[in-house]
Amino acid sequence: MKTSTSIGNTRAASRAATAAGKTVGVVPTMGALHAGHVSLMEIAREKCDFVIGTIFVNPTQFGPNEDLDKYPRTLKDDLQKCENAGVDFVFHPNVEAMYPAGADTFVEVDQLSRVHEGEHRSGHFRGVTTIVLKLFNIVEPDVAFFGQKDYQQQLLIKQMCRDLDVPVEIHTCPIVREPDGLALSSRNRFLSDAERKTSLRLSACLKLGEEQLKGGATDVSAVLTGMTEYLDGDDVSIDYVKICSADTLKELDKPIDRMVALVAAKVGTTRLIDNVIIEL
Repeated sequence: MKTSTSIGNTRAASRAATAAGKTVGVVPTMGALHAGHVSLMEIAREKCDFVIGTIFVNPTQFGPNEDLDKYPRTLKDDLQKCENAGVDFVFHPNVEAMYPAGADTFVEVDQLSRVHEGEHRSGHFRGVTTIVLKLFNIVEPDVAFFGQKDYQQQLLIKQMCRDLDVPVEIHTCPIVREPDGLALSSRNRFLSDAERKTSLRLSACLKLGEEQLKGGATDVSAVLTGMTEYLDGDDVSIDYVKICSADTLKELDKPIDRMVALVAAKVGTTRLIDNVIIEL
């Protein structure tokens, strides 16, 4: 496995693979890799001839009161995980390379950036779409792999690619969970033992909503009330519990064939998100 901090070297490696007739896949990450990230790399390895992983803690997607400084940086361990997963090349630039002095251009998906996560993390998605488009321009992949856990993010990136004619296929991969149901996240390491136990209420409330809707419930408002009451409690601060169209993220008042239930909450001081796709 080769690694580089250089934009030019990374682009050259990708173009060489393309010139050799290989399909190029990219897995963009912020490092602190866990089994969920590894699963993306393994899926990329199955579907593509040349796999590039990127590791960059992107400052523009963190708000002023968020955990940029606290976000774990574990490059040595991350590189080993990439190599074990069969990644061919890792691009891990510094901030100055990605945002040179005077950088003042951003990319934003307007409407979809304003709702749900956008309501609680101002400017977050502008930072996400900007850095993802920069990575696509550097790597020039055929396919990019993202996780379902960041459900709104992958929808935004798909729309960005449609709207701006970016020739990259976006492949969304399933959520990887602990045996007890907790969705894997780099932020889980900040949970105390008691908070980790409490955090299981996120996946459990999603399962409750899924069971009710698949069981024939037609009042989405009542389902949401039950989910919220289940999640609420000591050491949990709820940002939102919502049931939306899986394709547009518009909130629903009655069930449709394909929905997504979304939840975001702080457990202690750690903010977690989760979701489940519900198909009737």
